[in-house]
Amino acid sequence: MAKMEVKTSLLDNMIGVGDMVLLEPLNEETFINNLKKRFDHSEIYTYIGSVVISVNPYRSLPIYSPEKVEEYRNRNFYELSPHIFALSDEAYRSLRDQDKDQCILITGESGAGKTEASKLVMSYVAAVCGKGAEVNQVKEQLLQSNPVLEAFGNAKTVRNDNSSRFGKYMDIEFDFKGDPLGGVISNYLLEKSRVVKQPRGERNFHVFYQLLSGASEELLNKLKLERDFSKYNYLSLDSAKVNGVDDAANFRTVRNAMQIVGFMDHEAESVLAVVAAVLKLGNIEFKPESRVNGLDESKIKDKNELKEICELTGIDQSVLERAFSFRTVEAKQEKVSTTLNVAQAYYARDALAKNLYSRLFSWLVNRINESIKAQTKVRKKVMGVLDIYGFEIFEDNSFEQFIINYCNEKLQQIFIELTLKEEQEEYIREDIEWTHIDYFNNAIICDLIENNTNGILAMLDEECLRPGTVTDETFLEKLNQVCATHQHFESRMSKCSRFLNDTSLPHSCFRIQHYAGKVLYQVEGFVDKNNDLLYRDLSQAMWKASHALIKSLFPEGNPAKINLKRPPTAGSQFKASVATLMKNLQTKNPNYIRCIKPNDKKAAHIFTEALVCHQIRYLGLLENVRVRRAGYAFRQAYEPCLERYKMLCKQTWPHWKGPARSGVEVLFNELEIPVEEYSFGRSKIFIRNPRTLFKLEDLRKQRLEDLATLIQKIYRGWKCRTHFLLMKKSQIVIAAWYRRYAQQKRYQQTKSSALVIQSYIRGWKARKILRELKHQKRCKEAVTTIAAYWHGTQARRELRRLKEEARNKHAIAVIWAYWLGSKVRREYRKFFRANAGKKIYEFTLQRIRELLGESRPKKARALSCETAMSCGRARLASKLVGRRVTGSQAVQPHPQGLWSSPSFREVQKYFLEMKNKMPSLSPIDKNWPSRPYLFLDSTHKELKRIFHLWRCKKYRDQFTDQQKLIYEEKLEASELFKDKKALYPSSVGQPFQGAYLEINKNPKYKKLKDAIEEKIIIAEVVNKINRANGKSTSRIFLLTNNNLLLADQKSGQIKSEVPLVDVTKVSMSSQNDGFFAVHLKEGSEAASKGDFLFSSDHLIEMATKLYRTTLSQTKQKLNIEISDEFLVQFRQDKVCVKFIQGNQKNGSVPTCKRKNNRLLEVAVP
Repeated sequence: MAKMEVKTSLLDNMIGVGDMVLLEPLNEETFINNLKKRFDHSEIYTYIGSVVISVNPYRSLPIYSPEKVEEYRNRNFYELSPHIFALSDEAYRSLRDQDKDQCILITGESGAGKTEASKLVMSYVAAVCGKGAEVNQVKEQLLQSNPVLEAFGNAKTVRNDNSSRFGKYMDIEFDFKGDPLGGVISNYLLEKSRVVKQPRGERNFHVFYQLLSGASEELLNKLKLERDFSKYNYLSLDSAKVNGVDDAANFRTVRNAMQIVGFMDHEAESVLAVVAAVLKLGNIEFKPESRVNGLDESKIKDKNELKEICELTGIDQSVLERAFSFRTVEAKQEKVSTTLNVAQAYYARDALAKNLYSRLFSWLVNRINESIKAQTKVRKKVMGVLDIYGFEIFEDNSFEQFIINYCNEKLQQIFIELTLKEEQEEYIREDIEWTHIDYFNNAIICDLIENNTNGILAMLDEECLRPGTVTDETFLEKLNQVCATHQHFESRMSKCSRFLNDTSLPHSCFRIQHYAGKVLYQVEGFVDKNNDLLYRDLSQAMWKASHALIKSLFPEGNPAKINLKRPPTAGSQFKASVATLMKNLQTKNPNYIRCIKPNDKKAAHIFTEALVCHQIRYLGLLENVRVRRAGYAFRQAYEPCLERYKMLCKQTWPHWKGPARSGVEVLFNELEIPVEEYSFGRSKIFIRNPRTLFKLEDLRKQRLEDLATLIQKIYRGWKCRTHFLLMKKSQIVIAAWYRRYAQQKRYQQTKSSALVIQSYIRGWKARKILRELKHQKRCKEAVTTIAAYWHGTQARRELRRLKEEARNKHAIAVIWAYWLGSKVRREYRKFFRANAGKKIYEFTLQRIRELLGESRPKKARALSCETAMSCGRARLASKLVGRRVTGSQAVQPHPQGLWSSPSFREVQKYFLEMKNKMPSLSPIDKNWPSRPYLFLDSTHKELKRIFHLWRCKKYRDQFTDQQKLIYEEKLEASELFKDKKALYPSSVGQPFQGAYLEINKNPKYKKLKDAIEEKIIIAEVVNKINRANGKSTSRIFLLTNNNLLLADQKSGQIKSEVPLVDVTKVSMSSQNDGFFAVHLKEGSEAASKGDFLFSSDHLIEMATKLYRTTLSQTKQKLNIEISDEFLVQFRQDKVCVKFIQGNQKNGSVPTCKRKNNRLLEVAVP
């Protein structure tokens, strides 16, 4: 729900009187006291009807924030307390909504805050108008034009540290939506005399000090300047530094503002070059020199300064030097060249400096106008802002004060006319009877100054153009002749006898009685300042400059365009400008801001009543109040009036359902207000006397207190009732919950007692049955024990009988075997032949092989070898030891038999020793008896190979099917990873378990077990690497016959399921880490998010089982890639996984980190 907007009024919480029209009684003392009271409470704005009085606080106040802008935006003028934003908003809305051109006239003396007021008006309009790139650019250019003009047109005076020394009028142009399109600036009467001379305690224009303080050394060298102010005669030294002013920072601000406004770099450099030239002109000094004809002429003392000026401006040094020494006067067809004395040379130098700076300032204004002018030719609405000097009354008033006060007379004239016109139009619009208002019309003063025949300016021009000797005294004599009878002109030398003895009026002065008071003018300098002559030689010298800007500033110096006509005087030019300004202002709806300076010390919290009184008089503020109060002091629309005072009448409170005007009529009749104190207009109520309004306010205040008391009473009653009902409801709820709790507790006790009784009864019955069962069991056990003893006795008897029979049969078999052996030996000796050795050898080998195949014990094997040796002959021995036996040796009987042969005895000894030295049956036991004789080398190796094959077969025969499968997987792992993966050796001794989690036994994974119907080959917890940031997450890795599954470790929920047919490759590094990537087939459903990257402590087992399972299901070998750098697919990106060596913060655990979109690094210790 939006926060409700609270609308207040000008009359709410009013300090003093917010509108001077309501001041009672009205006189100068109460007027000043009201201003002082508001000033002491930081209320610097006060109204006179629609006119805003602004008192300079000389400090920052928190009343110009963006929140304040929004507070005054689209609000009625009298709805909130007086503020400059209220007037700005009223003017802007009238321009935007009613299509009326507006002008805001800001007047006041130097230091009253006129420049700041114009900035606030422009900043407010910029804040409330439209937005957009182009609009913002226009607003920025309009706002940034101020720093440029202030640098070149403002100076520090005794009254103001940032005093505008020129008048400025800016027309801001808007489109039909109210967005700014551009603007046009007009300047009036730049105080160019300040360039060459400043009063004590004041400075020259800001730009000179800013340039010397803020420019870089490179720029200063380029402009041939030094940073020391004392090097330049045109700069006053007693006030070169101003407290709180940073000239260097301001210089950077001006350069930035020039760039924003649209100045090119070469243009800015040209402007600074002209400023430097003006500074260096002041350093040119002259010395007198006598000629032969007796006339004095001037020469330049130090030509170094002249040389640097010529280098800056591109002027030939001899041309400029001659222009400072000679003056050429042209009359018809004749040219007369005269020399200049020292005084005339200094006058020429200063005139050139003043004209050069004045024309530069006019060029700046025109250049800014080119940048900020509206680019479109559509119809535009205009808001003018006039920031011009106020009425000036100094101890010594000269020509500048005269024309400034003339301008203020014209502004006062148009102010009175437009104010009365506005009042009259409102009365006619509201159908209120108009009463004529008597007021002082200053048209007679304006006519005294500007009359074309006998006005002061006309006579000054006439005197300047008159041939012969023209001085300020002759001008004063002419004034005394023409204006002596004028009631507002005073001179001691006039024909009017009443001023002959007036000692306050010097002989060389005249006095004019302005609307703001009498001003005494020193006539000295009037003629020269009005002439404002620049010798043609200097103009022509400037035109010859190669500096483009300087050349453009002096078009009259072009010899091809010589005009012998005298240029217009300063007074006539200013008079024409003021006439144009007045004509422009009369076409617009006026809005006034009257600025007042509270003290001469430029200090906060000081209010000098005498100074303020002086400003109130010459601003004509009391006259303005009287004009406003001549008719009706207060007016207000019917709706807000009824809304504000409706509580004073029972018929209109709280709601009036009829028209607002009818409600106001009922209200005023009920209050018995005299009819002559108010009038009803078409849309407003008009109140004649402020006392009536204050009476309404007092009644309203009292009524509001009564209503507040009533509201408090009703609220307290409502609050108590609400609290009682809430307590009652809470008591019912608490009682209900307590009864429920008591019943539940009683039920639990009853239930517990019943369970105890039931348990006791069940226990008694169970014990009874247990006793019966135990008795039956003991009876059965006794029978079984007796039967077992009997059966054991019978079995032992039968065993003894069978053993006796077996011993008898074995004895018979042994005797029979010995007898058959003896018989055979006898027959063998009898029938021994030459080929008997070969047959015995083959029989022996065959028998050994049969014995090895039949897995006979080691003793039997050794015995067989011994028997074979005992039954062999020399050929057999030669076969075993590798010796060749000849045929004669084979057939010749040995007299002593084979046993007497040395070779055979060695073989027999070898086999007998082997019988006792045979190694264990473990296949990994590499021990083997040493070879005793060299000739038995091949036999020794063959026996070792035969024995190893035999014991391996014996070892394999002991394996179960499960063990065979494990060793097949170990063999497969050896083929895949041996000498390829550094982790493989540590995995050889670890058995492959597969099901590490025991999902079938753990109830936590019951849901996961039910979801998988296939046999689980691997169930292991792995770390899944996040594709985005490289962080790991625990997942359950499940491998079945057909699928690879990933499940959440905590909940057991299946997260991913990948068919084995979609697995294309497994990648891993060659280092001692557990990271591996599972690559998926592109385009498959499982590959929508990309490949998987895991980390596991059982990498070798998982990769081996995945390889065997995939081969079993797809009949294709799974590609196992072992590389320290491989690519994986993460969504649409190919990411390189790179393994590097690094020191780990967490010990020996590898870490993974996503570097960018294309690289993921794994740091391995």
